[in-house]
Amino acid sequence: MQTTVHDTPEHDLLREQVARFLAREVEPHADAWEREGRVPRDALRRMGEAGLLGIAFEPEYGGGGADALTNLVFAEALAASLSAGFVITVLVHTDMAGPHLHHAGTAAQKARWMPGVTAGRTITAVAITEPAAGSDVAGITTRARRVNDAAGDGWVIDGSKIFITNGVLADLYFVAARTGAGRHDISIFAVERGTPGLRVGRALDKTGWRASDTAELFFENCRVPADHLLGEEGKGFRAVMKNFQTERIALAAMAVATCRHAIDLTLEHVRTRRAFGDTLWAKQAVRQRIAMLDAKTRAARQYLYHCAWRTAQGHDAHSVVQDVSLLKALTGELVNEVTHGCQQLHGGMGFMTGTPIERLWRDARVLAIGGGASEVMLDEAAKRY
Repeated sequence: MQTTVHDTPEHDLLREQVARFLAREVEPHADAWEREGRVPRDALRRMGEAGLLGIAFEPEYGGGGADALTNLVFAEALAASLSAGFVITVLVHTDMAGPHLHHAGTAAQKARWMPGVTAGRTITAVAITEPAAGSDVAGITTRARRVNDAAGDGWVIDGSKIFITNGVLADLYFVAARTGAGRHDISIFAVERGTPGLRVGRALDKTGWRASDTAELFFENCRVPADHLLGEEGKGFRAVMKNFQTERIALAAMAVATCRHAIDLTLEHVRTRRAFGDTLWAKQAVRQRIAMLDAKTRAARQYLYHCAWRTAQGHDAHSVVQDVSLLKALTGELVNEVTHGCQQLHGGMGFMTGTPIERLWRDARVLAIGGGASEVMLDEAAKRY
């Protein structure tokens, strides 16, 4: 792996720790999890016991207190796994859902939930996307209304969510709901599994990320106590936008690691695969094609670390959002280019279900869609010129 100017000995130790965990606890089971369409809770608990589910969360709740760069190192190291379904299960918990509690939770809320989150006992999901509102967060229609009656002070949530990763597995959902008339009057609520009125619908069948569960959620007169409001009322849209930077850096890390994995697999393949009297590696066109894919991957990785560094340094939010939006679009498109090109060099075997390159190819597709489609990301960047 190429070094960056941001690498430290501590980063290398973290990479080694994650690699050992993957080799011991994940890779031997990846095929089975793929077939079963789930990641066992025990695997996540063992990850929590290893101290790997709260890298960026507060130490007093079992976290590591790490900055954005160290969190990126973790995400990239994790994404070296061939099981993208496992990777996204973890990253939703650590980088997409859990940060809402970390950033906006009260001391009481953190004391209640965060120890379980970092230990892997309480798995989290973030419920924003709806059938008619994906990248357009302000378009959500799920509503929460304040009630204060004989049952106490609380909120009642009505609506539905779709494409919720960890939707079946989660114990705690951070739900975005409209609480006012304005387009951005959205709040975030912590809703525990088993809350009356919350129904987990069918697990959705996906082309890739097959070891992760993705579900529909339905809220029908779902009542939560007043103290389950996360952060300020009406400030949820801003919270979602803020956390998108963490989420998109994590997804970009996943994309770059997938590129690296695909290139390494393909180098191994073309050096041994013989055709027309020699190895594929002997063909100039093959060597040059792989070299160009590698050049693009190396450049994207440097940009990835630059964006995480800027986030860690607290640089101007306006320009950081532009950088991260460009990064997400770039890496989402690049990972599809790289996995397609590498799969092509595997020939017919690359189209066989269960081969490593086939899995990387189909798992890569969603990285240009999830967390902000490339077109949306490019427009977000363009608005800031």
